[in-house]
Amino acid sequence: MAGDVGLTALLVAAARAQEAARPDSLAGDEFAEHFVRAAGLDWPVSWSAAVDDSPVWGRLGRYFGLRTRVLDDFVPGTPQTVFLGAGLDTRAFRLDWPSDSHVFELDRAAVLGFKHRVLASVGAVPLVKRTPVEVDLRGNWSAALIDAGFYPGLPTTWVAEGLLPYLSATAETSLMRTLSTLSEPGSRLFYEAKLAVEGPEVRASPIYTGTLAETGIDLLGLFADHPRPDSAALLASLGWGVTVNTCFDFTTRLGAGPLPVAADPLASNRWVIATTTPSP
Repeated sequence: MAGDVGLTALLVAAARAQEAARPDSLAGDEFAEHFVRAAGLDWPVSWSAAVDDSPVWGRLGRYFGLRTRVLDDFVPGTPQTVFLGAGLDTRAFRLDWPSDSHVFELDRAAVLGFKHRVLASVGAVPLVKRTPVEVDLRGNWSAALIDAGFYPGLPTTWVAEGLLPYLSATAETSLMRTLSTLSEPGSRLFYEAKLAVEGPEVRASPIYTGTLAETGIDLLGLFADHPRPDSAALLASLGWGVTVNTCFDFTTRLGAGPLPVAADPLASNRWVIATTTPSP
C-alpha cells in the first residue's frame, strides 16, 4: 500500500475503528483496525476522549464515521452493488445482504491484494457473492467489470465513497457517463464531491495541516486543484433524480457527527444520492 492514496484508505480505516468504540457510535467495522495494524502504522484504532482533541481524528475521523453509517444504510438494496475505488471497504463482510446479491469491488491491484491478505489472516468470510476487480478507474473499467460478471440488465447500486476528489474533471465526467450507461431503471448512486477549489483560509485548516503532521498525508496535494464538474447536473440531464446533501444534514438526522465551524473543509463537501426511476 505505497503512496498517499493508499494511506488515505488506512486513514479511513483508523477512523472506522475509532467510531466503533465511541459512546455514541454511528457505525461498526470490526475489521478496520486490522488494516492499520498490518500496515505497521502507529495510529489510534480505539476511541478515547483525547482522540477528540485532534482535528484529524476528532473531526475528520468523525466525518468518516458518519459517512460510513450513511452508506451502511444505503446499501444493500439492488441485485448488484459496485464499489468504485473500494479501498478497504468491508461491507461485503459485515452487512446483511439478500441472498441473490452480487458485490463488485473495483480498485488497484495493490489495494485489493492488501485487503485480501489482511482479511484472510483474521478468517473473514464474505456474507455475499463478492468479486474484486483489479482496474484503474481512469481507464476502461467498464469492460473489466462486465468481464468479471456484472450484468448491465440489472438494477445496480453504485458507490463512489471518497473517490471523485482525486480524479481529474475529465475522468469524473467520463465515470458518470459510463455508469449511467450501465444503469437500468431502479439503479442508485452515492458519491462524494467537493464543490470548488478552496480558498487560502480553508486550505490552512487544522484538518489539512494536522493530517499532514500526524499521518504524512497531504490531502491538498491529492485533491484536484481545478474547478470540479457539476456531476449532479450531468446526472439530472441523463434522467436521474438527484439529491445533494451536506454531511451536516446527516449529523442532524442521526443526532451525532460533525457540526459546522469557520473555515471548514467539510463545508464544501457534498454527498450526492441519485436514483433512476424503477420500471413500472
